Amino acid sequence: MACRVGLLLRCRPRLPGTGQSRLSSTGAAAQSAAGREEADSKVSTQKKTFPEVQAERLEQAQRTVLINCPAKIDERKFLKYLSHHGKINSHYFYESYGTYAVVEFSEKDSITSLQDVTRMPGIEEECAVPFKSRVFTLTLKNLSTQAADQAPVHCHKQATILVSELIQKLCSADSVSNQLYTLMDEYQLTEENIKLRFLVCSLIQDIACAYFPESTVKPFGSSVNTFGKLGCDLDMFLDLDEIGQNSTRAKTGAFYMEYQMKRVPSERTASQRILSVIGDCIDNLGPGCVGVQKILNARCPLVRFSHQPTGFQCDLTTNNRVALRSSELLYIYGSLDSRVRALVFSVRCWARVHGITSNIPGHWITNFSLTMMTLFFLQKRTPPIIPTLDQLKALADSEDKHIIQGNDCTFASNLNKIKPTENTETLDVLLGDFFEYFGNFAFNKNSINIRKGKVQNKPEPSPLYIQNPFEQTLNVSKNVNQSQLDRFVALARECAWILQQEDKGHSSLSNSQPWGLAALLLPSVTSNSVKSKRRKRGPTSERIKNLLDSLKINNENSLVNNGGKRTFSNQAR
Repeated sequence: MACRVGLLLRCRPRLPGTGQSRLSSTGAAAQSAAGREEADSKVSTQKKTFPEVQAERLEQAQRTVLINCPAKIDERKFLKYLSHHGKINSHYFYESYGTYAVVEFSEKDSITSLQDVTRMPGIEEECAVPFKSRVFTLTLKNLSTQAADQAPVHCHKQATILVSELIQKLCSADSVSNQLYTLMDEYQLTEENIKLRFLVCSLIQDIACAYFPESTVKPFGSSVNTFGKLGCDLDMFLDLDEIGQNSTRAKTGAFYMEYQMKRVPSERTASQRILSVIGDCIDNLGPGCVGVQKILNARCPLVRFSHQPTGFQCDLTTNNRVALRSSELLYIYGSLDSRVRALVFSVRCWARVHGITSNIPGHWITNFSLTMMTLFFLQKRTPPIIPTLDQLKALADSEDKHIIQGNDCTFASNLNKIKPTENTETLDVLLGDFFEYFGNFAFNKNSINIRKGKVQNKPEPSPLYIQNPFEQTLNVSKNVNQSQLDRFVALARECAWILQQEDKGHSSLSNSQPWGLAALLLPSVTSNSVKSKRRKRGPTSERIKNLLDSLKINNENSLVNNGGKRTFSNQAR
């Protein structure tokens, strides 16, 4: 067994008046089930479809402005000044290259009123490009007298906490299940951060509309699929499909009119030219848009830039409807059951800590691949926690039918059509079984397919084969090499062993060390040793596999003796 490295913490909390270091498995299961019911009750109140949520947030963003203001400002006077232009629905502050306020008005006319009294910046040595956006700068007329006695405004967080701080928080939880929910709460996008992402899309839309007045810019990917982590990139989709759809041809008369338009050889060429022009506009007109790169020869052409006022790294694409549909599918899975998101967030955090995933392109497993693996695992439970994509397709009606570039992207969008699962397994069980399942998965011959929810033979010899749910001939993990897959398997086996040891009540960890999920986020000898050649770590992997096989046999015997029901130890862990 690989030993765990240092980071000793006094972190096993004692419950008041009990002398017990943590809840027993039975107690933890009961409390985590209660927490899950509360979380699921919140999910159940959010039965809006993905397009409805998108449309609501985009409209909200159109009534919102972004203001760079002094860190020390009288918030009451600030709001009173802005309220002269109209009713304010909400506001909040955050920090990114200065202090910013996000202010949402009740009416769009309020923004016009504010723009009418806003002056051009006075710049002596440079010339300002006279593009009037919804990004403003507020200055105090008398800085020394007005700001001296003011306390800094409260700023909402825009980034995740350090791993060391996260481990401290996890150790204060009373069960492994609640540790997973705590991690999700710390890492998930806040309401303020989501609003900010839609605002940036709206600001880029203002630029695009100079050429394409009926176009919209929508976020997709992690920003909207319910699995986004604070600090993740902002992927945007320039939607041009609405252009011309509102025009009506005259039903009478001998003539009808058509626009004369530039013709190009292909849709890809059109996307490249449009993005080239929009990229130049963002570079030359967009306040705070820096480092603009036009990556037009990629499989999916895009414009990449940094938005300094928000700190977001942005990618703008067009003609990328499959990705938008994929975002909606993940939104549905994340909205069905709170355990889905909690498990995905924890697995992805664990993978990042151990270098299984990386921000740098390469042979690493991606977050999307890990999400697909987690969804597949949840489909394989008995009973399944989430339906397969084919089952969602069977629930679809005519409005849900989407065939995009020959790819069948059909599935039910209405959450109310999807029957809730009868599976009541707790997150501590799911986490341990996830590592055991993939620690023993036959990656050498089998593939992962969330459309079918079944193990299938690999159609090609890639080390890891995860079928793209929509573009079914593609392997989303084609970049992963054997070495990186071996690292994942070795760490999964180690973590399965640790959790099963704790569940038996005889953890090898001392009481002063992190436990449960917190222990899995510590570095280990295995994570370093697997970087060496396979022949050097073979005995260790074989020993862990033998231990897992032994534990699996004991668990199966226990299930037989208890009528097939999973039991929880009453011994305090």
